[in-house]
Amino acid sequence: MTLQLRLPAELQERLKQEAERRGQSSESVALHLLEEHLPPPLDARRAAALATLQQWMEEDAALSEEESERAEEFLRGLDAARTSNRPLFPAELKGITW
Repeated sequence: MTLQLRLPAELQERLKQEAERRGQSSESVALHLLEEHLPPPLDARRAAALATLQQWMEEDAALSEEESERAEEFLRGLDAARTSNRPLFPAELKGITW
């Protein structure tokens, strides 16, 4: 894809200086900066989120009975401290949504 941008003079100068510093073309530096700073594709972010959730589920499954009880007590405490009557961690949804 070809993309044409109108850069403010100051930004154009900064890009030119960085390209000269790197010994590369301005286009190459701009492309590198875009690759470096744009978020990953949505599929990659979804995969990372799913991997994190899977890791948490595995960590929860590996908890001792005492650790599991403390975790549930913590969640009940969060629900009790809420100003809303709707709990974040309802017991009937355990294992389904949390």
